[in-house]
Amino acid sequence: MAALTAVPAHANGPAGGTRGGAPHATGHGAPHWALKDSGAPDVRFRGLSAVSRDTAWLAGTRGTVLRTTDGGRSWRNVSPPGAGELQFRDVEAFDARRAVVLAIGEGEASRVYRTDDGGATWTESFRNTDARAFYDCMTFFDHRHGLAMSDPVDGKFRILSTGDGGRSWTVLPDTGMPPALEGEAGFAASGQCLVSSGPKDVWMATGGAARARVLHSADRGRTWTVTDAPIPAGDPARGVFALAFRDRAHGLAVGGDFRPDQPSPDAAAHTADGGRTWRPAAASPTAYRSGVAWLPHSRRAALAVGPTGTDLTTDGGRTWRTVDTGSYDTVDCTRDHGCWAAGEKGRVARLEH
Repeated sequence: MAALTAVPAHANGPAGGTRGGAPHATGHGAPHWALKDSGAPDVRFRGLSAVSRDTAWLAGTRGTVLRTTDGGRSWRNVSPPGAGELQFRDVEAFDARRAVVLAIGEGEASRVYRTDDGGATWTESFRNTDARAFYDCMTFFDHRHGLAMSDPVDGKFRILSTGDGGRSWTVLPDTGMPPALEGEAGFAASGQCLVSSGPKDVWMATGGAARARVLHSADRGRTWTVTDAPIPAGDPARGVFALAFRDRAHGLAVGGDFRPDQPSPDAAAHTADGGRTWRPAAASPTAYRSGVAWLPHSRRAALAVGPTGTDLTTDGGRTWRTVDTGSYDTVDCTRDHGCWAAGEKGRVARLEH
């Protein structure tokens, strides 16, 4: 993978992603972000679920949910009715018809909706009634079993569980959850602060406290262990923002300081033992990154995205280099080589070759 740059889907002019003031040349066949017109320039999409190269779901501000089934050539607005005041920050789709979306916020602003008909109709399956809870992210192990996480309540992160594909939810006991640090929370930045791999393993990213940490559960969220991550913390704006695991052992963590006027050194780490230990990247992204995804069918290549660009690793997260300067908040890839990214001002793109 030699180059990556953002170009309009039907470009007649210069490429959209630039380095040094000029388009970054891709050459024949080189992968690049091809921008797709979402038709929603006033929406920031932090929720993204890629089903395939053809099908993807977006979730964002203004209660907006979009879906494409033709590779991004057209997008259907399938937003739940009456959700205009909500902020959707995560979407988990099983196929072109079934998806679950999470709205964030204090108290009743945190909600979950599910559709079984491509967004034609939605069912509200969870509404948070605890004013102390604030849900950030969710993940699914399979079509039935999933979890959502809330910032700490009574000193511990709260875990919501479903066994029927998001149609109903139960708060899990917190007896197996380690105490949270003072100020510790999750970042609802990309739908990737809670991620899973395989039938039972799940990881949670945290920040905002004296130390950035990653929590791991091998039993679908009932008991957890916790490890410090070598990503800057010590401020409410710093920590681990996103995780990606390609299997039970190999994972990536990215984050930093989301304030645009603050530097974000050492904003990436990697693990080869399921998160028991984390090592800082030898060459990190040069700025804050909010989303990360392994490239399909690769043991070493992954993309990290943020407001200032996209970074590529080809050595399992040890070193990263910036390959595009377009703004994205989240990224997701599928087994049929479909990689998608989304972010502010309605931006959405698919990786093209």
